[in-house]
Amino acid sequence: GWSTVREALERDDFRAAHVALGQHFTTRPSAFPINARELRHLAPLILRAFPSAREQAVARAEQILNGHYDLLGYRALQVGGTPDWHTDPVHGRRSPVAYWADVPFLDPLSGDHKIIWELNRHQHWLALGRGYALLDDRRFYHCFVAQLQSWLPANPPLVGTNWASMLELAFRSLSWLWALEMFADAANQEPEEPWIVDLLLALDRQLTHIDQNLSRYFSPNTHLTGEALALYVAGSMLPELAASSRRASVGRDVLIQEATRQIHSDGGHAELSGHYQRYSTDFYLLAARVARRAGDTAAEIFENAARVQAKYLRTICDQNGIRPPLGDDDGGQLFPMSGLTSQDCRPTLSAAAALLQDGTLRLGPVLEEAYWLCGERAMSVPPESPPPTSTAFTASGYYVSRTPRGDHLIFDAGPHGFLNGGHAHSDALALTLSVSGRPLLIDPGTATYTMDAEMRDRFRCTSMHNTVVLDGRPQSNPRGAFHWGSPTTAEARIWRTAGDGDYVEGTHAAYSPCRHTRGVLSVHGVGWWVIDHILGPATPLAFVAFWDLHPGWHVTSLGPHAVRLTQGGDPLTLASSAPLTFLAPGESPLAVSSPDHGVVEL
Repeated sequence: GWSTVREALERDDFRAAHVALGQHFTTRPSAFPINARELRHLAPLILRAFPSAREQAVARAEQILNGHYDLLGYRALQVGGTPDWHTDPVHGRRSPVAYWADVPFLDPLSGDHKIIWELNRHQHWLALGRGYALLDDRRFYHCFVAQLQSWLPANPPLVGTNWASMLELAFRSLSWLWALEMFADAANQEPEEPWIVDLLLALDRQLTHIDQNLSRYFSPNTHLTGEALALYVAGSMLPELAASSRRASVGRDVLIQEATRQIHSDGGHAELSGHYQRYSTDFYLLAARVARRAGDTAAEIFENAARVQAKYLRTICDQNGIRPPLGDDDGGQLFPMSGLTSQDCRPTLSAAAALLQDGTLRLGPVLEEAYWLCGERAMSVPPESPPPTSTAFTASGYYVSRTPRGDHLIFDAGPHGFLNGGHAHSDALALTLSVSGRPLLIDPGTATYTMDAEMRDRFRCTSMHNTVVLDGRPQSNPRGAFHWGSPTTAEARIWRTAGDGDYVEGTHAAYSPCRHTRGVLSVHGVGWWVIDHILGPATPLAFVAFWDLHPGWHVTSLGPHAVRLTQGGDPLTLASSAPLTFLAPGESPLAVSSPDHGVVEL
């Protein structure tokens, strides 16, 4: 059928080329996780395995038809059926339409670039494609076509904020590849605009831009691997494009190189952020799936990178699959097929268990996302293994104490982020704690990157984490939204684990000439002891230990040194050798949390 496509293009008959391309993509094999010719078989499997998927898919897709979008931490934002692709709908600000390298996307006057970019990732097209695949509802298909046709003239090549970040082009390219596979069969059913021709041409231009501006020097972290992933996946999936072979080779080489540069020997991602840990795990899962389908020998490398990261992710997640918000959290996802929150890592772990056929990665039932990524492999996942035991991630500097009943403590005694620490927080020797699956001591989150400089620094500061502040001094001093003037590295000198308890002891010298040393003793089924020492000259110092409680707990004073904590189930007690002061919501700028990017709660 490819000769028919060429003949139609040579005579500028784009509608005929569009129909021929639709026939081509619905019949040819593809290295993509799920291709168009497989959807007719996959959709009934999903509906049988997940009876509620039909209703959920309709609800999500119809929300988009009605112009309502979930973007980062914002729910049901009124954006419109045909969005203004350059506008931040939360703050009502529009990014200037200028040459891509001149767009001041970090300037709050241009709006929150994270919100604008999140909309322009076009990941909501996956929701439309899911609805179309499961229900054959052509309203969702027509919405996709209309949005593609509105986006193209609004974003000509190299113009505007949507060309300014190569990672955003990469995420958008992956969404377009999903859309091509999900909607290709509809091109044969009725006359319309030749959207497949337009999509391929615009996709090729965006991939060229990524290839020419890979983040090898600026943000060579998950930006670089995400961009390489798009080149590799598109290059492997679309041999019809002339540059595909080279793109696949470039993407493959970068992903192989970064698998050792960005992934620690213990499986932790170098950013030391729970959010970016999940991102990187998803990157290598997708690369591994494509490599295996393409017959690429790099599949084993990608699978190993995915496996070690997934094991790490499984261990830092609590019994409900919720990851701790350690370090920065921008609220995005690679594969938001069914609308679960970015904190819920069960979809990633389900896909990893299915792709790698490893029951130790599984957490509860296999979810729908595993079917979309792995096809029929998701039907034969090994049984779930017992949850991980207490673990020391010595290369990454996180120490995890956990029990079968759902007690889960994470202690930070490691390096301060990656490179310039752009996604790190000032949280040396901080800890988080869940009791019987209920979050108790929390990391407050991120809130914002660029829209409010004071809030950005506040949510990263030492006083907002479960650690110690000495003489009012922060451990590390920020210098701009993604830099630090004086980062602090901690280290753990003792780690002991046994069947009935764990002990870890860490230290750092941020308060030189003094040194803060903290020991954490977990006695399973009994409680936790935190012992802080300040070692150094015998001079008067102001010592404050902060404890950030999850807002779901009710606090009752038991005197100057103890409080009772209740939230259903058995009550808990927090006691201290020093007097306790409780900062209620609204009484202090520290008494806030950010469960999602862009959202601040008292």
